[in-house]
Amino acid sequence: MEMFGTLAKAYHDGGFMMHPILVSLIFTLSVMIDRIIVLYFKANVDKEAFLRGLKPLVYSGDLDKAIAFCAAQKKVPLVQVIKSGLISVPKGEEDVQAAMDEATLRESPKLEKRTGYLAMLGNVATLLGLLGTIVGLIGAFGAVANANPADKATILASSISEAMNCTAFGLLTAIPALVAYSVLQGRTQHMVDDINESSVAVLNLVVANREKMKVPATLSAAADEG
Repeated sequence: MEMFGTLAKAYHDGGFMMHPILVSLIFTLSVMIDRIIVLYFKANVDKEAFLRGLKPLVYSGDLDKAIAFCAAQKKVPLVQVIKSGLISVPKGEEDVQAAMDEATLRESPKLEKRTGYLAMLGNVATLLGLLGTIVGLIGAFGAVANANPADKATILASSISEAMNCTAFGLLTAIPALVAYSVLQGRTQHMVDDINESSVAVLNLVVANREKMKVPATLSAAADEG
C-alpha cells in the first residue's frame, strides 16, 4: 500500500502532463494484452503436429480427408492458408500457389495489426515525459526568480524533483511498450515464417502426389466451372 501511496503522490506532483502519459499507459496495456492473447493463444497452432496429421492424408492422395482435417482445426492463419491451397488442387499447381499466396496476404495482417502502435506509444510517452519535465522546470525557475534568496535552493530542488516525475513516469510507460513491441514483433515474424514454410512444404507434397489425388466431386465440378 505504501508503494501505491508513493506513486499517487508522484503522479499528483508531476503536473497536468501526467494525464496524457497515463492515457498512453492505458492504451499500451490494452494493445499488449490484445496482441498476447492473439499471438500466443487464439492464432497459435502446433505447426509440427498439424503437418504430422496432414501429411499422411496428402501422401495417400485423399484430398477430401485432407480438407476435412484442416476444417476441423482451429481457424488460425496457418491452417486457413493450407486449406485454401488444398481446395484449389483440382485447378492445378499454379492455382494452389496463387490461392496460398492470396490467403497469406489476407491472414498475415491479422497477426501484424496493432503491434506497431506499441512503438509509437513508447515514443509518445517518452516525449510527453520530457515535455512535462520542461514545462515543470520553466515553472520552477519562474517561481525561484521571485522567491526569498534564502529559500531559493530549497524551492528549486523541490520543483526539479517534482518536474522529474514526468520523465520517470514517461520512461516507466515507454520501456515496457518498446520491449513488448520487440517481443511481439518477433513472435509475429516467427508465425509468418511458419506460414510460408508450411505452405511450401504442402505445395511440394501436393506436386509429388498429384497423380494419386482423389479429387472430391464437388471440388472437381467447381474447378471445371472455374
